Amino acid sequence: MILSSLLNRFSEPETLKMAKLGRELRASGVDVIDLSLGEPDFDTPQHIKDAAIKAINDNWSHYTPVAGFADLREAVCTKLKRDNNLDYKPENIVTSTGAKQSLANALLALVDDGDEVIIPTPYWVTYSELVKIARGKVVEIRSTVEDGFKVSPAQVEAAITPRTKVFMFSSPCNPSGAVYNKAELEALANLFKKYPQITILSDEIYEYINFEGKHESIAQFNDIKDQVIVINGLSKGFAMTGWRLGYTASNVELAKAMEKLQGQFTSGTCSITQKAAVAALVGDLKPSMEMTEEFTRRRTKTLELVNAMPGFKCFSPQGAFYVFPDVSSYYGKSDGTQTIANAADFSMYLLNTAHVSSVMGDAFGEPNCVRFSFANSMPNIEKAWARIREALAKLK
Repeated sequence: MILSSLLNRFSEPETLKMAKLGRELRASGVDVIDLSLGEPDFDTPQHIKDAAIKAINDNWSHYTPVAGFADLREAVCTKLKRDNNLDYKPENIVTSTGAKQSLANALLALVDDGDEVIIPTPYWVTYSELVKIARGKVVEIRSTVEDGFKVSPAQVEAAITPRTKVFMFSSPCNPSGAVYNKAELEALANLFKKYPQITILSDEIYEYINFEGKHESIAQFNDIKDQVIVINGLSKGFAMTGWRLGYTASNVELAKAMEKLQGQFTSGTCSITQKAAVAALVGDLKPSMEMTEEFTRRRTKTLELVNAMPGFKCFSPQGAFYVFPDVSSYYGKSDGTQTIANAADFSMYLLNTAHVSSVMGDAFGEPNCVRFSFANSMPNIEKAWARIREALAKLK
């Protein structure tokens, strides 16, 4: 059997790979603490579950419009106006089976063979692989801990060429936790005014998990609003990872293009999820805010524990639920059996020695760092970092 060459153009997500390895180790009887997956450890709020149960009882069990039910797209518009002061109409909205599909729709609608997509590092693992699937070329802009893991307009402009089609970023950022403030976004918007041929993919999935204050969207600047595709969804802010609901807000031409693509891949997402999503988007945000309050407490404790680790250099995340320390001071060290040559070795050493799962930074475009989640209980976080400290003490 000869498989498609498409499969050779991209890699399996390292986040899923590490989670799989952790599950296999756990199945063999090992007590593994998972600090690898980006999933809230909370249950979906009750009012959202109630809306889903009602939808089942009301027999919302048939095919849905590709872009989503009208009331759901209206709910997305209501949310965008309420939370972000963004004016969109239902025809600007396409709902999908998770924000990952929304990202895929956007890139496949925009990128042709050889088109360049600028992505600041570090970035979510799937960004670069989706560009490769679309036969585009990834152009990385390196950011640093010292720069707060953010890029400047000058850096972006230096990376722009006649082949540049897309600029793609997240705020709050997975994995760094960096959050662009209004002034920083305005500076980027002023740059992109000069390049109307460039589309900006703004991934805002961690919007509600923000430790710095109000979330800001680059779509707020009217001069470039039609160049922006806002990507968002329900997984992180509403603890609805398994429900699979993402959405885009864009100009109508792009929305129609993404709807056309989705019509051949999956059609509309789950009807019950869509009805539950309406309740999430226009309902009480108190459960989401309570989750963020708990993440804030865990962030404080995690930073205390991480900053006590010898040799770690760590940025204080402004959003999302990860720390992304530079661990390169351990490269070249050994416990007598294993030698740490890179971030992948470091993560595998922690998995096999400390029985704590993490994700190597290479997957995010930053080979000196490793991502650790604090979307786990406080006792597990404390136990995990005690194990990590003990394991690292063996490296000389």
